[in-house]
Amino acid sequence: MHTLTAENVDEMGTAAKSTEAQLSDASAPEPRLLVPAAFPSIGASPETTASEPSAMSISLPEFLDAWLDEHFDEVVATRRHIHANPRLSRREHDTAEFVAEQLRQAGLKPQFIPDGTGLTCDIGDGDRVIAIRADMDALPIHDPKDVPYRSTVEGVCHACGHDAHTAIVIGVGRVLAELAAVGELPGRFRLVFQPSEEQFPSGAPTMIRHGALTDVAAIFAFHCDAQFPAGQIGIRNGALTAACDVMEIKMRGRGGHTSRPHLTTDIINAMGRIIVDVPSLVGRRLDPRQAVAIVFGAVQAGEAANAIPEEAVARATVRMQGRETWQQVPDLVKEVTHSVARSAGVEVEIDYRRGVPPVVNDRAASAMFAGATAAALGEQAVAEAPMSMGGEDFAYYLEQVPGALARLGIGWPGAASDIHQANFDIDEAALGHGVRVMVHTALAAAAGLSL
Repeated sequence: MHTLTAENVDEMGTAAKSTEAQLSDASAPEPRLLVPAAFPSIGASPETTASEPSAMSISLPEFLDAWLDEHFDEVVATRRHIHANPRLSRREHDTAEFVAEQLRQAGLKPQFIPDGTGLTCDIGDGDRVIAIRADMDALPIHDPKDVPYRSTVEGVCHACGHDAHTAIVIGVGRVLAELAAVGELPGRFRLVFQPSEEQFPSGAPTMIRHGALTDVAAIFAFHCDAQFPAGQIGIRNGALTAACDVMEIKMRGRGGHTSRPHLTTDIINAMGRIIVDVPSLVGRRLDPRQAVAIVFGAVQAGEAANAIPEEAVARATVRMQGRETWQQVPDLVKEVTHSVARSAGVEVEIDYRRGVPPVVNDRAASAMFAGATAAALGEQAVAEAPMSMGGEDFAYYLEQVPGALARLGIGWPGAASDIHQANFDIDEAALGHGVRVMVHTALAAAAGLSL
């Protein structure tokens, strides 16, 4: 694992050279929250600098130390409750109400979206808002873990870490509420708890439609990543995840007996050719630097070994890097699929559904995340996040406002784990690290915006 420092962060693609000096200044924790002054303003031109923010009258590191000493077990309990009571996409009503109650107990006033599956909560005052996003849905996966917080819902499991994201953002909200109560909150902040990150249509556009980004100047989020141990944060400037679409291909042809395939259109053979040839041919029609991954995850055709069926269905995800490629791939994929199907003598109907655009982190926001991580956990905690071919609907927020998604290390040393696996779990120490880093990041962004 390559650790990022102020000296090597640029060569890793995490920040441009113009921010190296700022990151170096931010790397050493200060007794007061002076980190925000080290960062460029989001949305400002290179010639524009934010006015110098005044130091907080309390020490943020000491305040967070004391807060986590007192409340860390509650953050863990919140995560475990959500893990034990998962809800699938667009069914997060119970989770949303649980989150709202946690916020109400902190003296906050959450606001639900109309269908009750998501909510927002503003804290503090100011014309411009720093937003922090969490996703709340689970996956249709059985939970086999022998732990007290094992899923109580058969066939549903938080196998992606959304329970951790939600618990962390609740914790951040409680910290910000306490700072506001003593007059130490420099601006307005919005907690965004969204439904349906895992399923199309995803929840980010729903939250945006209902005002989640109103007055928002920047937005930040975590995603759990077992590639990084607890205590490390993976950060990357620019493209972090791929665009991801979904394609369903329905095939039709003349069926018949397998002893006489020449009297049929042999739809199984055609399906095999489409599955093998389409990804290869699409790749040959694109610049080799424009990576596209077409992977079939479901195929359905026939039941009898000696009968060629008349219909077949194949479903795939189509993942690609870069918005330009995302724009041109749908027509190309459909053209190539029709061509292969014609050569095999079958009729096809293609349902190509747009998924999510790529997550492209803002340069200044990435630098803020890196500097805030160094201030919160030490410079050794800042690591390079690799480009991922996974999809993430946080991209929709970043199409509207600047911001950044960071990888929250949740792994144990020597443990082999990954998201979307039934046995997925986290090192819960990551919850405290997440609260620390996100509070530092949000306050740094607020100060950088001169609210």
